[in-house]
Amino acid sequence: MTLPTSRWAARRRKVIAGPVAGPGVRLAAAGIVTLAWLGLAEAVAAHSGSPPPPPTLPGVLFLWSFDPTVVLPLALAACGYLWAVRSVDAAHPNNRVPRGRIVAWLLGLAVIELALQSPIEAYDTTLFSDHMVQHVLLTIVAAPLLALGAPITLLLRFARPETRRRWILPVLHSRVTRVISFPVVTWILFAGYMWLAHFSPLFEWSLENPLVHQAEHAGFLATALLFWWPAVAADPSPWRMRHPTRLVYTFLQMPQNTFLGLTIYSATVPLYPYYANLARSWGPSVLDDQQIAGGIMWISGDVVFMAAIMLILRGLLRNEERTARANDARAAPQLAAIREREARLAERLAGERGGGPGAR
Repeated sequence: MTLPTSRWAARRRKVIAGPVAGPGVRLAAAGIVTLAWLGLAEAVAAHSGSPPPPPTLPGVLFLWSFDPTVVLPLALAACGYLWAVRSVDAAHPNNRVPRGRIVAWLLGLAVIELALQSPIEAYDTTLFSDHMVQHVLLTIVAAPLLALGAPITLLLRFARPETRRRWILPVLHSRVTRVISFPVVTWILFAGYMWLAHFSPLFEWSLENPLVHQAEHAGFLATALLFWWPAVAADPSPWRMRHPTRLVYTFLQMPQNTFLGLTIYSATVPLYPYYANLARSWGPSVLDDQQIAGGIMWISGDVVFMAAIMLILRGLLRNEERTARANDARAAPQLAAIREREARLAERLAGERGGGPGAR
């Protein structure tokens, strides 16, 4: 049974003119559709097989893409985090979320946006060195910043007690989480994925297929987050490492990263046929570009890992200072009692010495 034309038209007008379809909503919907269209167009153009023109200023500064599969998750992550912060701060005004964590989280999201949507992304399938910059930004810049944002701690504080007890804590203490968060496993996953991504057909596939390319970046970010989770130790974990163990854990990642970078740097033949066969008439040669990429991984990795080691060492020294102060505070009453007994003993001995001759 069909509605009469007039009734159908009236119902259609009612739906369209409802409170959820105001000018602002229609404008937002149009913006989302436009961003999605531009994002898909950029993704196709970036992997069409023809290299883009050489980067020149100021035009290169405007080569930003708008892939909704990147922009929307980042926007949701930023808005959701800030919403949770506002709720926690309102509920606990005397124990607010540290501002440094908020800054770290937003900076981490901004670095992901920079790596995947900026002019860096426009040349990632043209220059290996540019592609390496993406990997560095995702693994050793964005990931530790996100870990410093302590999202698990914020989620635990934001969630209701029932939700925390029924859903979040069982996941954190599940067997799967205990396995994938074990420090040896996270270390191997991070290092292993770095070697797998650069010395397997995965890298070549990622240059030819946009979906594989996105999956590769997701793998870099996921394994890096797992690695930095126990290293930063801002969030609770089934495996809590002490500062000395965290120092060793982080330090051992540096030589393998250096070795991987040097392996790429010292290669005497092109490692990836895609770059070798690309008809590019500008920029460094394929081997020079490959050496630049290896140098970027080597130098940036050493710098970041050394900075992380210094921060962990700083935390170790501060922890020892706090422990020493706490021990002193616990021992203070006992020391005061000992000094009081010593003072009374000294007074008694002094009195006995002073009154002895008079008594005789």
